[in-house]
Amino acid sequence: MLSFTELAKERVIRYLALQRSQGVSALRVAGNRFEHKLWLVRANDRQEDDRVFDGGGFEVYLDPMSAANLEGATVDFVEGMMQSGFRISYPSPSWDDPVAQRVQDVLDQMINPGVAGHGGSVSLERVEDATAFLSLGGGCQGCGAADVTLKQGIERMIKENVPEITRVVDVTDHAAGENPYFKPNDTSGESPLA
Repeated sequence: MLSFTELAKERVIRYLALQRSQGVSALRVAGNRFEHKLWLVRANDRQEDDRVFDGGGFEVYLDPMSAANLEGATVDFVEGMMQSGFRISYPSPSWDDPVAQRVQDVLDQMINPGVAGHGGSVSLERVEDATAFLSLGGGCQGCGAADVTLKQGIERMIKENVPEITRVVDVTDHAAGENPYFKPNDTSGESPLA
């Protein structure tokens, strides 16, 4: 089930109160692991097949596909100088190694949001010595710009944020990619992280 942090609950309740006179009474959440939207809705927006649950003082509507895609995710509200708003995140694998956990945090917070716009994802397979072994999925698997994304974006970000990592290795089977963002022979596009 989708859960909400206390701050996210407070913000949703506040926004609902501000628009209650317009008939707004619930929150709709839709999307998948890489792209998602939240918006306030009226009760008549509820669809017959929606999964409806109490988000902590307000009803939440999810269509069946979004409910499956967002299972286990957490909605938070973040405030920062560059951006603020609702963010949906997923629990990271728990790594015994604190360096691996920090690499995973960089992937979750900095890299995957960038490659998600191209339908891609990056997963940490393991950390050995000072090397992070990664696999690229979705639109990144088999992409003609994957090497550029890896060297100019992913590797740079990981090394800057986790100085213990001196090498990043791509262990992806790129030949198995079914829907690359750029075909292997087409490197005319730009990497989402370069």
